[in-house]
Amino acid sequence: MKRRLLSLLLLGQSAPALAAELDGRAFGPLWGLPFAGMLLSIAILPLAAPKLWHHHFGKIAAGWALAFLLPFALGHGAAATAGVLAHALLAEYLPFIILLCALFTAAGGIYVRGNLCGSPGLNAGLMAIGALLASVMGTTGASMLMVRPLIRANDNRRHNAHVLVFFIFIVSNAGGSLTPLGDPPLFLGFLKGVDFFWTARHIFPETLFLICALLAIFYAIDRWFYRREGVTQQDPTPDTAGFGIEGGINLLPLAAVVALVLMSGLWRPGIGFEVLGTRVELQALLRDVLLVGVVFWSLAITPKALRAKNQFSWAPMQEVAKLFIGIFLTMVPVLAMLKAGEQGAFAAVVRAVTGADGQPLPWAYFWFSGGLSSFLDNAPTYLVFFNLAGGDAQLLMSGLAPTLAAISAGSVFMGANTYIGNAPNFMVKAIAEERGIRMPSFFGYMAWSGAVLLPLFILMTLIWFR
Repeated sequence: MKRRLLSLLLLGQSAPALAAELDGRAFGPLWGLPFAGMLLSIAILPLAAPKLWHHHFGKIAAGWALAFLLPFALGHGAAATAGVLAHALLAEYLPFIILLCALFTAAGGIYVRGNLCGSPGLNAGLMAIGALLASVMGTTGASMLMVRPLIRANDNRRHNAHVLVFFIFIVSNAGGSLTPLGDPPLFLGFLKGVDFFWTARHIFPETLFLICALLAIFYAIDRWFYRREGVTQQDPTPDTAGFGIEGGINLLPLAAVVALVLMSGLWRPGIGFEVLGTRVELQALLRDVLLVGVVFWSLAITPKALRAKNQFSWAPMQEVAKLFIGIFLTMVPVLAMLKAGEQGAFAAVVRAVTGADGQPLPWAYFWFSGGLSSFLDNAPTYLVFFNLAGGDAQLLMSGLAPTLAAISAGSVFMGANTYIGNAPNFMVKAIAEERGIRMPSFFGYMAWSGAVLLPLFILMTLIWFR
């Protein structure tokens, strides 16, 4: 929902890295209004003015971006504004879109053949498989791979939007919490010195509890719908062939994406150049160029007829590309203010996560890192709280292990609270809506997350993060 493409790993999210070039102390709360306007537009306009939104959402996103850029240009000058744009585009937005496009294209070339019946048991099984894959290929990779067969399995059911909501909870978020490959915040922690298997050892019980609880709740709800509503008389996508996978060759491009992202994080030759103050490292440039090559490789090795059977189209990708440029830009001052800590507009947040004895409060780190990750990019949010807790990986893994576990769990788990909390959330929504599924509105989705996730998070706090 990772600008430093490392951070971007298999996407959990999307928003300006840490806006490190900006002094967050210089921004007041009013600079957060364009970001708030962007969020409210995504939340309200699809319901209040659906035709306007459908035809002009790209222009609306651009308008909110200008609502930040124009005042910033007046106050800081054209050179500083060009620098902010260069950083957002070169270091954040383009790597994000290129990575997402590579995963979207490769996963879209894999077709699960067979007339699967979307029973409660099958749906839960597909989600469990997706959760297992998420910590290996990332939440975005697993989501793009598993969402289409899940939609096809349930396309003859009268009520199926809840299936996609729980898919977002489980596969697009919770499943990516065990390794640095799963979600960008954990990859950033790995680059900061956190052991590769540290999160697997320290938040495995929380992850297992959350995924099992969500699967159980989903099964109960889906079984109720299945018994009450049943299925339609005719399957809109009948398939008489036996079960199987076509386009499995696209697993190679998917593996290449994972390898390239890891390469960009672990190989540091120290070679690069600057564009308007933004340094472009050789490994990042090479990664992005090769990821573009992966897109064309996947398109070349996949027959058009197979993508047609998969109902593959570029519309979801286009929607994400247009909306997230607005999110990236309007989020710049918000992240800068967070990074300013005690000296910034969000100083109260810094004070709230520290006890009277000066020690970090794990429950506060869990809720604040998670709450902010629900609306901001969870990768830079993770780094903000990682540094607030001292920034020493060795100390955080030992003496302050409960605090690091709380930051890790909050940043990953609570990305499921909103559609924009993690990049795959919005992608799943866009793909489902393109297939004719009437997904909950922005606030409707939050009603689901509030009713299902928040009680589980409270229970987890009482058990693990006190």
